[in-house]
Amino acid sequence: MKHPVDAHVGKRIRHRRWMVGMTQQQLADKVGIKFQQIQKYETGMNRVSASRLWDVADALGVSISFFFEGLADGQAGATQAQGDMMADKEALELVRSYYAIPEAQRRRLFDLARVLSEAA
Repeated sequence: MKHPVDAHVGKRIRHRRWMVGMTQQQLADKVGIKFQQIQKYETGMNRVSASRLWDVADALGVSISFFFEGLADGQAGATQAQGDMMADKEALELVRSYYAIPEAQRRRLFDLARVLSEAA
């Protein structure tokens, strides 16, 4: 049975991997494991050891605390909606594309999106 914290950490690994445009195989190669193990981490089926999480964080360019962001007092269930959204490949691709836009244009796009969402 999956522990909610393991599932949360796995979702954060998948989220960050997508944000940097890395495949499971590429991450596995950087960490020195098989891509199937990355799959198991991302689904929460296998727990990530402290040393392995250190390696994953280094490969993905984040601090270890990144993987625990969103956990309120150890309650992973509180982040279910955010985790579901970040599991959506389209949403992740949109965010990645958004940050690839130069800042001035990105700000205008953000303002436009806010106006459109308020009008909806």
